[in-house]
Amino acid sequence: MKRAMAALTLAAFTTLVIDVLGDGRSPWSLPPAAAFVLLATFGYGWASQNRRLRYAYIGMLLLLGVGVFAFSAASVGATLMLVVLAIRATLLLPLPAVAAVVLPLPLLHAGMEVDEGLREGVALFAAAGFAVVITKVLMREQQARAELARAHQRLREYAAQAETLAAAQERNRVARDIHDGLGHALTVVQMQIKAARAVLAPDPARADTMLVKAQDQAEEALREVRRSVSALRESRPPLPEALRALAEDAGVPTEVDVSGNVRTLLADAEEALFRAAQEGLTNVRRHARASRAVVVLDYTDPSAVRLEVRDDGSFSEPGADSGYGLLGLRERAAGLGGTLSLTPAPGGGSTLLMEVPG
Repeated sequence: MKRAMAALTLAAFTTLVIDVLGDGRSPWSLPPAAAFVLLATFGYGWASQNRRLRYAYIGMLLLLGVGVFAFSAASVGATLMLVVLAIRATLLLPLPAVAAVVLPLPLLHAGMEVDEGLREGVALFAAAGFAVVITKVLMREQQARAELARAHQRLREYAAQAETLAAAQERNRVARDIHDGLGHALTVVQMQIKAARAVLAPDPARADTMLVKAQDQAEEALREVRRSVSALRESRPPLPEALRALAEDAGVPTEVDVSGNVRTLLADAEEALFRAAQEGLTNVRRHARASRAVVVLDYTDPSAVRLEVRDDGSFSEPGADSGYGLLGLRERAAGLGGTLSLTPAPGGGSTLLMEVPG
């Protein structure tokens, strides 16, 4: 747009020179015309950066343009300079100020014959008005493009933030899966190996059975590692069956009690309940010194599912490792709009309770 304006201004001056040389018009129009060209071309950047001086800039252009128009006896080049004035005013001033500059321009033809003055005045007003409209359209297009560019920049920033958040959530999810799956399996392996070492000499057959179980748990741990790294879910039997299989390897006698009508839940909800049972039984085995445990899966509430892990051992505050496990369970529950609690049970023991919508 700057190049187009410079070209139009130079074309107006060239036309004025041709008018002066060809029609014998007064050469006194050339000095103010040259000043108009310099001010319109090189002064615009200065005026656009100084709001308070814009009116003075347009006022100087107006005086020079009127002078050129008067000295050149309303030449075509002078008319084109007034069109340049209208465009510059539109770029720098609010619309009411632009109207104050453009509307009086036809009065410059007041000294002509009525018919000619009216014709020339209307033509000048139409040219200046058209220039104002086109300039406003171009300005709005530029503003729209600038706003679109800013919107795209904000979208890129939001996308980067979303990507960062998603990465953090994925790290937390993988951390939970590693603790809840791999940690549970390795705990079982550790206990089986300890028990096997204790009975290795007096009862080799029993020790071998324990080592087989430890090997099975180690293989399960490897499957959990692959699952966490690949971020894929392994297919698992329905939740009640998965809990019964979990209870068989709990390390303490564990009963599974399912109440209500079993129904299909969202995969995340079933995963959270399974991990809660897994974490609860791991803590029972490692910390509670319990003789038995009960896992209760309650579908009675049509809008929620509850899972409890109860034991008859001694309640103690979670250690560092189990604390991370409970933190992961709380994050899972909160992500589903549910709750998690670990409280001492009346008469001894503890109760781990997770409730999720479902």
